[in-house]
Amino acid sequence: MSPRANLISLVESLGSAKILCVGDVILDHFHYGSVGRISPEAPIPVLKLEREATMLGGAGNVVRNLVGLGASVRFITVIGRDNNGGEVERLIAEEGITDLPLVDDGGRRTSAKSRYLAGTQQMLRTDQETVFPLSDEMEAKLLAAAKQALSDCDAVILSDYAKGVLTENATQQLIKAAKEDTKTVIVDPKGTDYSRYRGADVITPNQHELAEATSMATGSDEEVTLAAQSLIDQYDFGAVLATRSKDGMALLCRDGSLYHLKTEARDVFDVSGAGDTVVATLSAALGAGGELEDAATLANIAAGIVVGKVGTAVAFAADVIAGLHHQDRDNAEAKVMALKPALEQIDRWRRSGLTVGFTNGCFDLLHPGHISLLSQAREASGKLIVGLNSDTSVKLLKGEGRPIQTEAARAAVLASLASVDLVIIFSEQTPLKLIEELRPDVLIKGADYSVDKVVGADIVKSYGGRIVLAELAPGHSTTNTIAKLTADKT
Repeated sequence: MSPRANLISLVESLGSAKILCVGDVILDHFHYGSVGRISPEAPIPVLKLEREATMLGGAGNVVRNLVGLGASVRFITVIGRDNNGGEVERLIAEEGITDLPLVDDGGRRTSAKSRYLAGTQQMLRTDQETVFPLSDEMEAKLLAAAKQALSDCDAVILSDYAKGVLTENATQQLIKAAKEDTKTVIVDPKGTDYSRYRGADVITPNQHELAEATSMATGSDEEVTLAAQSLIDQYDFGAVLATRSKDGMALLCRDGSLYHLKTEARDVFDVSGAGDTVVATLSAALGAGGELEDAATLANIAAGIVVGKVGTAVAFAADVIAGLHHQDRDNAEAKVMALKPALEQIDRWRRSGLTVGFTNGCFDLLHPGHISLLSQAREASGKLIVGLNSDTSVKLLKGEGRPIQTEAARAAVLASLASVDLVIIFSEQTPLKLIEELRPDVLIKGADYSVDKVVGADIVKSYGGRIVLAELAPGHSTTNTIAKLTADKT
């Protein structure tokens, strides 16, 4: 197993991996709100809805994780001819996946799960789905699409959620075709009959699934090892990677190699989707040419990241690198994020009841005026996001010779401030697009602006947000500072 620091290059190479994922897609709806009273109609709480979110679940969550890691993805799944099916297509396209055939089955409903949460407490879940094996016609379409995609991939994931997409025949045919084309097959299993997965290179049951599939105890390291060995002996698997919650993971290979990986989780908020993250990270690392034990190490780190998030979350490549460095997410470097992981962080803050503030600027030479603005902005919000103009946009705004400091240096300085919780670099001249994506609760600018001149103010006010004009500390200006320095040199 490689030293952890050497695994960073493997994470950086995940963008070269080409992964085919076949399995059951589920549309996940989340309804968030708060409870303040009991219904007069029945002894049940009344959930006052505040916001909603929809995302890909099931095999779709595996795909989300693959995209988050930077891998190229082909996705073969089955949807119904219904509104949920159309939403699945839209969300897949949003992930940047366009070259895929979705098998359209008019005889089934697209699987959808709706969860209702008060704060972080789930109150109710409703399921809409039709669960039965694919017809011969639909199975043939699925197999044709998957076999065509095989030639341009490095590894194949079979993500089985037991909704009927991965029939026994389809599963065996896909494994056979992949093996003939020398592609690695990774299976996230379901149920107790693993004979349908016979010959797969890696299978990834959790501890409970391992116990059910083998009818063996799995409480200790030794028991997990014996149960995993029985699966390898019985079904000719290349390896079993058993996820064990607080006890980490156990990887047993056909040649007898055994690795016990301690959990990387620091805080556990939600284990939903952690198995999807494991299979996605493992497959991407194998597809990028990594060794199995190194791929398992990365999968273990990624799983530790997502259980610290609420809902079916994604571990991004930057998250995994931070995990390899043992960086805490509160460290300055970890505060600088791209938009997608930033949106996940913001979602976690909001689920904890925190308000999100936003301000922006070039912050080229940080001075007391900046510090005052940022302190006031932080006081006006639970968490403060700073939108930072990129080097290109600063040059367009300020002219030649600016910025004095690079965007990386400016971001690092901002992130080191206790008043700043997150920094996002944007390339446009104004933060309008960023504000539209972030939807801050509070928008803060200096009092040298009027509300009608604040970029994005109309957007924030349209959904009930507020605008705060911070008092300016007089006598401080980056432009004046630069001018003084220039004059002193002459």
